[in-house]
Amino acid sequence: MNIVEYVIPLGENVRKRHFHEAERGRIKSFVVQLEAFIEQGWKPVIRYDCVHGFPHIDYYDKRGEKKKEKLNMTLEDALVLADEDIKENRTKYIERFMKGAKP
Repeated sequence: MNIVEYVIPLGENVRKRHFHEAERGRIKSFVVQLEAFIEQGWKPVIRYDCVHGFPHIDYYDKRGEKKKEKLNMTLEDALVLADEDIKENRTKYIERFMKGAKP
C-alpha cells in the first residue's frame, strides 16, 4: 500500500490537506480538504472523499453543517477533480465560507 499525505499553505489562514492510499496503481481511499483557520482552529470549507464507499463532496459552513454531493466517477477521477477544483476555486469557496453562507 502506497500512502501519500501532505498539507500545503494556500495563503494566510488557508491550507489544503491531501491524503490518498493506492495499491497497484489504483486509488483505494482519499481525502482532499480545503481548510480555513477561524476561532482558534482549522475548519473544513470543502472536502472531497470516499469515506461512505463512494466519491463525494462535502460543502461546509462556519457552524460545521454540511451538504453532500455524490460524484458519479472513479476514485482516480474524483481525486484529480478534487485537487484541480480546490486549486482553481479556493478563493470562491473561502469567500462563501467566511460570509457565513449555507452550504
